[in-house]
Amino acid sequence: MTMPDYIALTLFILLWLAYARITGNQVIWQRTSLTKAMAERRREWILNSMTRDLKMIDTQIMGGLQNGTAFFASTTIFAIGGCFALLGATEQVDAILRDIPFIVQGGRATFELKVCGLIGLFAYSFFKFGWSYRLFNYCTILFGAIPMMDDAKMDPARAMEAAERTIRMNIIAASHFNMGLRAIFYSIGYLGWFVSPWIFMIATVLVFIVLLRRQFFSEARLALLNGSDT
Repeated sequence: MTMPDYIALTLFILLWLAYARITGNQVIWQRTSLTKAMAERRREWILNSMTRDLKMIDTQIMGGLQNGTAFFASTTIFAIGGCFALLGATEQVDAILRDIPFIVQGGRATFELKVCGLIGLFAYSFFKFGWSYRLFNYCTILFGAIPMMDDAKMDPARAMEAAERTIRMNIIAASHFNMGLRAIFYSIGYLGWFVSPWIFMIATVLVFIVLLRRQFFSEARLALLNGSDT
């Protein structure tokens, strides 16, 4: 580990924390984030479901959310297995890297440390996706507890309370899913470390900029916002 390696790793951690803080605030420069806008659409969806007794569409949406989360959870498991296979073939990989120009050689111990860090990223993603899957499962149960139309009209306060519980659970589950996805995105920048600490820093900054743009300046964000929103 050289000084540029420590600087690059510190930058990686700082930009990760900075992005988490920015998206946690959900509004910067008077611009609503994509995550916050999507949370409002989730609220509209669940409240709208209270106006119909036939909820096949809603259950399909719930199933889609769970299936997408399960896909990413299984993907991270395969990625972790690939990283362990890489650790078992350190000597062969090191020999290959020595023949590739422009790659900064740090030795076997440094290579193994970098791979362990990559395993940590994918493990973090797996736990986030696994917890998100379970929360979406809870959300499905809470959704089933929302009263039917006639019962909701008789006791609107109880119906609204059940809907708010479902909304909160759905938003929390989506939040953990986003955290797992964020780790996968940042792992792309982390791969630059295997080339050199300078590529690691550049790739991390690029990932940070891309994610920030998607949250506050993307067409997807504009598609979710009302005409009066910014």
